[in-house]
Amino acid sequence: MPHVPTLRERRRALAALAALPLAAASLPSLANAPATVARPREIESELPGALLRGQGRLRFLGLSVYDARLWVADGFEPTAYGAAPLALELVYARRLVGRLIAERSLEEMQRVPGISPEQGARWLEAMRGVFPDVTAGDRITGVHRPGAAARFFVNANLRGEIADPEFARRFFGIWLSPTTSEPGLRQSLLGVSS
Repeated sequence: MPHVPTLRERRRALAALAALPLAAASLPSLANAPATVARPREIESELPGALLRGQGRLRFLGLSVYDARLWVADGFEPTAYGAAPLALELVYARRLVGRLIAERSLEEMQRVPGISPEQGARWLEAMRGVFPDVTAGDRITGVHRPGAAARFFVNANLRGEIADPEFARRFFGIWLSPTTSEPGLRQSLLGVSS
C-alpha cells in the first residue's frame, strides 16, 4: 500500500515550498489591477507613491500558499529590476514555518551559481532572523533598496534589514529574475508577456 502523507508531512512540504514560486495561478497584471488596492503603510513610507505593477497567487498541490503583489516606482523597467527600488508583498493563505521559508529562499537564490557556502550560511542565518512563522492573513513585505539592502516588514512592522546588495538583488530575483523557477508568476508580477 502506498504511503499516504500525514497532515504534519503535508504542512512541512508546504512550508518548504513557501518561497518557491511554482504552479502559480495568475491574478490580474497591472493593466487589470483593481484601483481599490490600497498601498500598505510600510510601502508608502519606504517607497512613497509606489504603483501596483502586478500580482499573482502561488499554489501548491491546488492549495493557495500566498498572494504576491509587486509595488514599484514610476518609470520602473522590468529588465533592470535589480537596480530599482521596489516592494514585494506576500499575503499568506496558511500557516508556514519561518525557518523553512528561509531555507527555501536560499535554495531558490542558489539557482544562479556564485554563492559561496560561507555567504549562503550568512544569508540563511540572516533570513531566519527576519522570517517568522506565519499564519493565514499574515503579510511579509520585502523592500529592495538597490545597492544597499533588503528591508523586511511583518504585518507592517519592521522586522529587520539585511544590508547586503548582492543578497537583496538575488532575493528579489527569486520572483523577478528571468531564471525564476516560475516564469508565469514573474510575468504576472512584472506585467510582461513571454
